Amino acid sequence: MSTHLLRSLLVIGLALLGTGVVHPEGGSCPLGYYPIGGQGTMGCAPLPGAQQAPKPPAERWERRWGAIATDGPQGALGVATDKQSKREASRVAMQDCQSKGGVNCKIDIAYDNQCAVVVVGDGGYNVPNAPTADEAVEMGMKTCRSAGRTNCHVYYSACSLPARIR
Repeated sequence: MSTHLLRSLLVIGLALLGTGVVHPEGGSCPLGYYPIGGQGTMGCAPLPGAQQAPKPPAERWERRWGAIATDGPQGALGVATDKQSKREASRVAMQDCQSKGGVNCKIDIAYDNQCAVVVVGDGGYNVPNAPTADEAVEMGMKTCRSAGRTNCHVYYSACSLPARIR
C-alpha cells in the first residue's frame, strides 16, 4: 500500500468517526443530558434517572402601603410607610397626626408601591403620589404653582415600594 492511499484511508476513517457526534445548536449538551433530534433540529434531553438541579423558587413580592394624614388648622402631619395593608397605613398615619397635636386629622392619601409628597405653598398644600419621588415632586410643584401659590416647596416625601419576600 502506498503512503498516499494510507493517508486517504486515515482521513476518511477520521471523518466517519466524527459524524456520530451531535452538537445541538452549535454546542454540546450539559452534564446529565444527551443529544436528541434530527432532520435539522437538535436539542438536549435529560438522562433517565439523572438528578436535575432544582429550579429556584419564583420571586414573590408584597405590596407596601403608605399614608399621609393632616390637620390643616393645627398644622399636624402624620405619616406611615412600608405597611402591609392600606388599613394599617391609614391607622398609623392617623395616630401619628394625633400625637402631633392634630384634633381633626384626616387621611389625605393612602398609596401602595409608590411615593407621595406634601408640597406646601403660601395658602395651601397638595399631596400627590407617583411611581417615583421625583415624579410626585414635579406634580406637586406644578399643582402648587398652577393654584397661584408662592413659596412652593416640598415639606415631606416618602416611598412605600414593594418588598421582595422570596
